[in-house]
Amino acid sequence: MLKKIPVHQVRVGMYLHALCGTSWLDHPFWKTSFVLKSPADLDKLLQSPVKEVVIDVDKGLDVAPEPAALSLPEVGSADDERLRAELRTPLPDRPASPSAPRRMSLEAEVLHAQRVLTQAKTQIKHLFRQARLGRVVDTTPLKALAHEVSDSLERNPHALISLARLKTKDDYTYLHSVAVAALCAALARQLQLSAEDVREAALAGLLHDLGKAVIPLEILNKPGRLTQEEFICVQAHPRAGFEMLQRAGVRCEMALDVCLHHHEKIDGSGYPDRLSGDAISLHAKIGAVCDVYDAITSDRPYKAGWHPAESVRKMALWAKEGHFDERVFQAFVKCVGIYPTGSLVRLQSGRLGVVLEQNEHSLLRPRVKVFFSTKSNTYIVPEVLDLGAAYTHDRIVGPENPADWGISNLDALWTGLPGLAP
Repeated sequence: MLKKIPVHQVRVGMYLHALCGTSWLDHPFWKTSFVLKSPADLDKLLQSPVKEVVIDVDKGLDVAPEPAALSLPEVGSADDERLRAELRTPLPDRPASPSAPRRMSLEAEVLHAQRVLTQAKTQIKHLFRQARLGRVVDTTPLKALAHEVSDSLERNPHALISLARLKTKDDYTYLHSVAVAALCAALARQLQLSAEDVREAALAGLLHDLGKAVIPLEILNKPGRLTQEEFICVQAHPRAGFEMLQRAGVRCEMALDVCLHHHEKIDGSGYPDRLSGDAISLHAKIGAVCDVYDAITSDRPYKAGWHPAESVRKMALWAKEGHFDERVFQAFVKCVGIYPTGSLVRLQSGRLGVVLEQNEHSLLRPRVKVFFSTKSNTYIVPEVLDLGAAYTHDRIVGPENPADWGISNLDALWTGLPGLAP
């Protein structure tokens, strides 16, 4: 029997048939029908925007008949805190173990992330130079770099993936690999893969485009449309990179798989093997989403990059058309946000702000820095707003194009860095 109840009556052991009043983008679970098995998942539900759920009492527990089922507003504040404490596991920002990197703010981690990017650019350039000269590439230094990427994401999940997007078209070939490494590792974390898999995902991202080293630069950087022959040449790079990694003795199966198959599509229209559906591994599906996102948000010789929020919307359409695995893409959106860090957004108040960090409970309520008034068409004193806080009544209306408002310093506003080229 199905029964709709307010979320505060939910308890561990209930079968959740549906989550009401929200979309998959705004609740913390992959499914909407499942048995709630742990206090940690109950706490996620209580902290989410979900207000009501439908339970199936034939498959799980019913509402408790005892007074403990009273809604929290009906008990005193002391009891309120006691009940919430009993439901909670340690908070996500609890002190880390000695071996884990300490959580840092976006502003603090940007400095670390910039150093990682500088180091990575040098190493990837050297790797591509070896490949262009026909030498057997040495990937050993990249293992330590993959750890650096993973550690940065542990300290702050948004700093490196957002900073890596800010590359010039001249640096694209090298920093694209670093950006994809950060995105792959972040997505692997979002999918709750193991710590070792997260590091291997970073390594896979660093190596995924090595085959482009054999593509003539005049084709790689061509500003106009490629001829059929040129496109065939480009399509050869996944297998070329795969063979280079094999000759180099790379044993990381994830890196080999992502290098070879990151251009496959769910509908079978990709390359080089025209794989489809479940024939494509989870790791290759991760690589495909991350590769496309960084490509379309980056400035290239033949086009300017799209803004992050616009890119997420376009990729959502492509996912429905069969380009990406929808489950993996949903996880990716939860990872980077509907309005990714660095996006310019308009608030209901008429102010413009740049997104700083995501809200783990709602993708529509990130932390933003407001700095411009559309009503007076002028800059205002910057103010950081947590749109997820109960005391904040403003909300995002939609994304904006900085060029439409003559804003040229958007990236400096969210990074705090006057010079952004790594």
